Amino acid sequence: MTVALMWEARAAEGRGGELLDWARAQRLGTPPLRRETLRAPGDRVLVITWWDAPYDAELPELPEPDGELVTRAVHRWRFESVDGEQPDH
Repeated sequence: MTVALMWEARAAEGRGGELLDWARAQRLGTPPLRRETLRAPGDRVLVITWWDAPYDAELPELPEPDGELVTRAVHRWRFESVDGEQPDH
């Protein structure tokens, strides 16, 4: 099964670039199958990681950034793949 973890944070005013750099520098204990980092207006940063694991598996996640870097707590979601191709191993 493929599980996707989504991590989304909103930077403090004018600190979107700093939050993006912070997120890109974070390393996970185990590398995922795939990791993608995205940004959006409003100084938002989204990191999606894909894992070959059961839905309820304990997986490494990005931590909360320093409270002064963000305007609110990080939002996190977990999804399982229901269609599409499985990644090659």
